[in-house]
Amino acid sequence: MNDRDRLIFALDVPEVARARELVEELGDSVSFYKLGLELMMTGDYFELIDWLLKRDKKIFADLKFFDVPATVGRSVARLASRGVTFATVHGNQAIMESAAANKGELKILAVTALTSLDRGDLDDLGFQCDVRELVLSRARRALEAGCDGVIASGLELPAIRKAIDRRLLVVTPGIRPVENRPVDDQKRVVTVEQAFADGADHIVVGRPIRDAEDPRAAAEAIQASIAKAIAG
Repeated sequence: MNDRDRLIFALDVPEVARARELVEELGDSVSFYKLGLELMMTGDYFELIDWLLKRDKKIFADLKFFDVPATVGRSVARLASRGVTFATVHGNQAIMESAAANKGELKILAVTALTSLDRGDLDDLGFQCDVRELVLSRARRALEAGCDGVIASGLELPAIRKAIDRRLLVVTPGIRPVENRPVDDQKRVVTVEQAFADGADHIVVGRPIRDAEDPRAAAEAIQASIAKAIAG
């Protein structure tokens, strides 16, 4: 793996025009982009994917497929033909199995527990186990279903690596480069250094790059932190 591919920038902007501006501004400081539901709703999602691929960028389609298994399987099969590297599923065992069976060269990542959720949120959703137990259960089931990896908070990374070693990729969102993190909707967050020390394969970073005074400089600073963490 190219170490600079370990940084995935969350291209969470409302319009494709702004997405393209950011990509141009970031240049070679970012090679991997996450495209989510907001951009999907513009109607130009696949045109943006093609535009990024022509610039030798990798794509993480964060659409969190959750529907009846047959529908998810057919949807994943269609997406697999578009040159995307990662896609997310957010469902039960049958949904994950259907996605894995239709993935082709696409890598399927199962969502464990969203980093915007804390203990109180899980109580509201009816989960009686603690967050760590839920994440480990989801990771084990993703492995059994044939998924390639999981999306998991850095707080649960050590437990995942201890339970299933390196048999799954782990992509970690909720990254904040420094300890004095801004208040936002991410509740279970870690630093770049902590994520890689605990076994992350990739990190997803959004606001700290997007909202920086100089996004490219912010991305390069994170790339430097990643290189240092990987080197040990």
